[in-house]
Amino acid sequence: MRGRVASSSPMFFAIDLEERIRPDHPLRPIRRIVDRILGDMTADFDAAYADVGRPGVPPERLLKLMLLQALYGVSSEAKLFDRLDTDLVFRWFCGMDPAEPVPAATAFTHNRDRLIKHKLAEKFFTAVTKLAIDTGKVSTEHFSVDGTLIESHGSIKSFVPNATADAAQARKQHCGGDDQDHDKGPGGTGGFKSRNPEQDFHGQKRSNATHRSVTDPEAKLYRKGDGQPAKLSHMGHLLVDNRSGIIVGMKLSEANGFAERETALELVDTLKTTHGISARTVGADAGYDAGAFLRELEDRGATPHVAPSRERRPGGRRGPKKADRPKLAARLRNFRRKLRDRGYAISQRKRKKVEEPFGWLKSHALLSKARLVGRERIQQQWHIAAAGLTLVRLRNLMAA
Repeated sequence: MRGRVASSSPMFFAIDLEERIRPDHPLRPIRRIVDRILGDMTADFDAAYADVGRPGVPPERLLKLMLLQALYGVSSEAKLFDRLDTDLVFRWFCGMDPAEPVPAATAFTHNRDRLIKHKLAEKFFTAVTKLAIDTGKVSTEHFSVDGTLIESHGSIKSFVPNATADAAQARKQHCGGDDQDHDKGPGGTGGFKSRNPEQDFHGQKRSNATHRSVTDPEAKLYRKGDGQPAKLSHMGHLLVDNRSGIIVGMKLSEANGFAERETALELVDTLKTTHGISARTVGADAGYDAGAFLRELEDRGATPHVAPSRERRPGGRRGPKKADRPKLAARLRNFRRKLRDRGYAISQRKRKKVEEPFGWLKSHALLSKARLVGRERIQQQWHIAAAGLTLVRLRNLMAA
């Protein structure tokens, strides 16, 4: 018999979200873990908010929304709140009933600085990492480190001489953050002028010492390898467990030639102070083959398994200067490990595990280019996305 479409619908509905979400939904184990971690962070949330005033969006819900944005690869916060309004899975994950109104899309704008000030995203990432360590899924001995460039939100056209940047900043402050001259013509007397005119940089010499971005002053003009274009960038760093591929350390820094090695040492130190783990070996690519860095790792009790920057023996024909001999000795020890140590070969094979999280974060979570301005804001997104990837891997490892 042919079914008929009802001409009228009932006025009231009774919906149980727990019944609407299938029992084997991949978010179910993640939600249980997240609820437990956020419950333990109640004291941190209380310290971030005043005792009086109008209640705002719960911080637990904000962190869950940021987590969903990374897990589902939602490209903007406006689309995220649209999805929250129509997707029962998103409402269920955030603890919202079907009739509850969705907060305004500006909720992140009003609360982002508060979350950064009290380091709530970083604390959430640390708690997720601690849970992974406590469950025994992390080797606690062998790790790999690497860095990647994160393209800035600012255009290369915003990279102007420092004097011009200072004048633009003063004009914005005087005009309340808006440039009132954008609608004036070349003579400054009115007329149409493109907001993004064509520019020719041919023959111009630009460097971070003489120029900076008006849009994102913390971004630096940098390229990571020969033959690659220089872009306004920040640099992201990961410390990853060789056995499980779980991220145990994450940080953003200025993009420069020393940032990878300096931040790698900071991540190794943070791993020990925060989680009580002393790395036994640290694998890295040839960009980390610097004598000072290798010595610092050895002083921390970690054996460097770093790919040599040259195939020939370090030091060359001429002997090194006296001050450089300890650094050269560290490079020679690392070079000998490549020839003799079986563990070195294993570390170099496992080093690809640090590339996999970068691929997920930059392609799936859409973090290859910053959506926000300011390193702290970008780092907040990376902390949540890294925690999301750890939760996914932890769920899969527990189910195995």
